[in-house]
Amino acid sequence: MESDFLNWPFFEAKHRALATRIEAWSREQLEPLLHSEAYRLAGLDARCQHLANALGQSGFLDICAPEAGPEGFDVRSICLAREILARRSALAEFVLAMQGLGSGPITLFGTAEQRARYLPSVRSGRSIAAFALSEPEAGSDVSAISTTATASGDGWLLEGEKTWISNGGIAQHYIMFARTGEAPGARGLSAFIVPADSPGLEVAERIEMMSPHPIARLRLRACPVAPGQLLGRPGEGFRIAMATLDVFRTTVAAAALGMARRALDEASRHAAKRIAMGRLLIEHQLIQGKIADMCCAVDQSALLVYRSAWTRDVLKQRVTRESSMAKLCATESAQRVIDEAVQIFGGMGVQSGTPVEELYRDIRALRIYEGASEVQRVILARQHMAGFSRAIVVAEQ
Repeated sequence: MESDFLNWPFFEAKHRALATRIEAWSREQLEPLLHSEAYRLAGLDARCQHLANALGQSGFLDICAPEAGPEGFDVRSICLAREILARRSALAEFVLAMQGLGSGPITLFGTAEQRARYLPSVRSGRSIAAFALSEPEAGSDVSAISTTATASGDGWLLEGEKTWISNGGIAQHYIMFARTGEAPGARGLSAFIVPADSPGLEVAERIEMMSPHPIARLRLRACPVAPGQLLGRPGEGFRIAMATLDVFRTTVAAAALGMARRALDEASRHAAKRIAMGRLLIEHQLIQGKIADMCCAVDQSALLVYRSAWTRDVLKQRVTRESSMAKLCATESAQRVIDEAVQIFGGMGVQSGTPVEELYRDIRALRIYEGASEVQRVILARQHMAGFSRAIVVAEQ
């Protein structure tokens, strides 16, 4: 593993120790699990449970569902975990990340009783968590959510559909966002903890992805939700969703960074061994140019990822701009780095089951989920112009 970046001032001794632990665990326990007969013969759902159990036993899920509550989140630690795991297994990285995303609203906004009820089993890997925000007509535009939560007795009844829900069909609980109508648009949303076995909640469709992950469309028909399942107060759903994504969006960029590092490693190893036109590939200047560009892309992404994580952890600031920049640049750069790795491998690069071919499929979704690249560009442009306009006003006074 390339570890020089751990000497950057973004990190403390605890982060370097964590990276060493995760790397050792990935090599000594994760790799054998991925190559075990039980894992290879298992279906996708069972593989995710195998990985959740292994991550829970390792203690690494504590990073994503901290017992200390909101103050326990250390974004640099989550980023390091996602980056290192993504180098070995996109599915292992996914499992860790979704345990965090599917429990983050409980950690940030749950009552003591809610945290005690749900988080220990998430940390242990016994329970799978899910975050149900997207709908058929409401992806990036959260204010367009149409799923409703109608008052019924002292609770609510949920009606609607959710789609592209990670861990859909295997989760034990969903963080469900629905319209309670306190105000128009995003201000009229609330968040609920909905057990997977709730009456009226069904998995309408399992969606097959180009990189296998458990994704589903959910249907809610008069699904009852008890008062104790509300997160925060009515009308706080948008705030809860955005605060959770504020923690985890930077970590998506870290996952992309891990995939890019793996692609660079694979391409470098191949170029150092492969003979083409009587010379090693790496002796050709065109290949040297590709490797150089890949190195720059990886370090640029790493700087943006860990600047964003450090800003939230140390300065305790909102990182809307920093996380958007990290996610945009890291995911787009990783796509280019992996594409170049495939090109360096030539025909072997598109052979099913090879590392760079798997990476080529794994990276694509990261440019879409938790805010597509186009959305990140809009956010960045608006933030830049708002700051630019304020600077002009001050200068002209």
